Amino acid sequence: MAKKNILVIEDNHAILDVITLILESEAFNVAGLNKGADFISHVHDFNPDVIIMDIMLPDTDGRLLLKEIKATSTTQHIPVLMISARYNATNYSLDDVTADDFMAKPFNIDDLMDKIYALLKKGIN
Repeated sequence: MAKKNILVIEDNHAILDVITLILESEAFNVAGLNKGADFISHVHDFNPDVIIMDIMLPDTDGRLLLKEIKATSTTQHIPVLMISARYNATNYSLDDVTADDFMAKPFNIDDLMDKIYALLKKGIN
């Protein structure tokens, strides 16, 4: 089975490093970003099987990036797991565009992995 690609966009460097380390230890290919500036080009270049995205980024609202991903035919199939310390599951959407799943920070790594594997099993990709 080919390695799955996971794109992580998280502005907190420590959290990004921990998520990357855990995912790589689970044999995923991981690309990490800490701001949204080049996010869409990374999505097209990296071709992720799952995207883990913080809502609050230093240069944009992650929900706007989610809306762009879900509105584009070549990327709308990619499952997106939104993470945030300031939001909850009832407000992680924008204009009826909703992520495939949500986690509040701080989160348990085992729960994160369960959500990633569940998104991969959905067969969206």
